[in-house]
Amino acid sequence: MISPTLKEASLQMDKNLEAISKEFASVRTGKAAPALLDTVQVDAYGSKMPLKQTATVTAPEPHLLVVQPWDTNLVNTVAKAIQSADLGLNPSVDGNIIRVSIPPLTEERRREMVKVLHRMTEEGRVAVRHARHKAKTEIERQKKDGEISEDQMRRHIDTLQELTDGHIKKLDEMMERKEKEVMEV
Repeated sequence: MISPTLKEASLQMDKNLEAISKEFASVRTGKAAPALLDTVQVDAYGSKMPLKQTATVTAPEPHLLVVQPWDTNLVNTVAKAIQSADLGLNPSVDGNIIRVSIPPLTEERRREMVKVLHRMTEEGRVAVRHARHKAKTEIERQKKDGEISEDQMRRHIDTLQELTDGHIKKLDEMMERKEKEVMEV
């Protein structure tokens, strides 16, 4: 039987992996992916809103994104938001839609993206280790309060370490896949 503390730690580690996975999706590769524009904020209706709440983003071709705002009055505003989002993209307005051509990445830019991936991965590792530390502290508290025995504490800590190692391994595998995708010409 797995303890509630270990379940909580595993759940927290899973959430950390999911968050890193979403961050990885926003890293630009040579291919068009709607997730590239997830970080774009649009000034609409008096407040800043995520692009995906104001428009539909599709990737009909490997090097093209098409953005179709739901409100045609926002076409120019959305185009400006994409251009000012510091993604290195130049949108062009074509009637009621916006075409965003994804230029191929230079070798230097690919290497920069890989560095960003490594930084994100390290942040993920830190978050996983933090969840482990929190759970370990709780397990040690349970032992001190007499809720569990010394043997149970050791088993729980061993299981916790296995969970941590497994999540860090998954994180490294995700990073390797994304790095390969970024470096692919």
